[in-house]
Amino acid sequence: MFSTAERPVTTSRPRRLWLRIFLTGLALWVASVAVTFWTSNTNLIPTIILLGSFLVPVTFVVWAWQRQQAGEITPGLLFSTFVTGGVLGVLGASVLETFLLRPSWWLFLGVGLIEEAAKLAALAFVTRHLRVRSMRDGIILGAATGFGFAAFESAGYAFTALFTTNGLSLSQVVETEVLRGLLAPFGHGLWTAIAGGALFASSQDGHLRITGRLVRAFLGVSLLHGLWDWMHVLVIRLTLILTQGERYVPTAHGWIVQPTPEQARLVPTLEWSGMALLSVIGIIWLVAEWRSYRSAQARLLT
Repeated sequence: MFSTAERPVTTSRPRRLWLRIFLTGLALWVASVAVTFWTSNTNLIPTIILLGSFLVPVTFVVWAWQRQQAGEITPGLLFSTFVTGGVLGVLGASVLETFLLRPSWWLFLGVGLIEEAAKLAALAFVTRHLRVRSMRDGIILGAATGFGFAAFESAGYAFTALFTTNGLSLSQVVETEVLRGLLAPFGHGLWTAIAGGALFASSQDGHLRITGRLVRAFLGVSLLHGLWDWMHVLVIRLTLILTQGERYVPTAHGWIVQPTPEQARLVPTLEWSGMALLSVIGIIWLVAEWRSYRSAQARLLT
């Protein structure tokens, strides 16, 4: 028998912690939105932006963390990767995009390359002291970095949406956060999870190395990212080709496309279909990466 002082301490992760975090955060966000609309208290707007921007990313990071079996990734490392990696990724991408990108046909592909490189570099920096790296850990920590990037980026978009020509618009903040929250699992977190798995799989003797596998993963997720950002422009051009209904009307700021009813229905259909296709490709890729890791582990045990 053990005395009170000698009794071994066991720790366990609460089951479905991610679900509790999501439901609690969602309830708080809805309450914040309702109270702000009711009282017109603009001091609550930062609460709405922070809760709405971080809710889905944090939920998915906790879900991914609970998927690991042995528990090598500590909560501290996960938090550092999410916050530090996310902020460094955002800052690095902002600086590089400012100095390297100019309006051109390949602008969105350039964005994909820069942002994926920034996130991957941030992940490598934050995890530089790890002695043991597995593809599974790379997927989880890559997802944490990507979701951290997505959270801070979404907060910026929500803040920008607040300001309109007609004054502050809380409805636009809510719409922006709902849309980006729905899309968050299929964007930055997914892409950096794939790249992170390849990064850690390329590790040898505790050192990160640039391999053909890593380069292919980086270029692949950068292409998915660039096409995702480029989708709206591509869809508009495709719609004009399919409908042959290109019409322009003059405005004070130049010339814009005035869509016909048919075009107004076709654009969102094509855009959501294209984004769904890119999401499916990314999910299949990540599942294949995860299964290859499991197969490799099974071979080691036999």
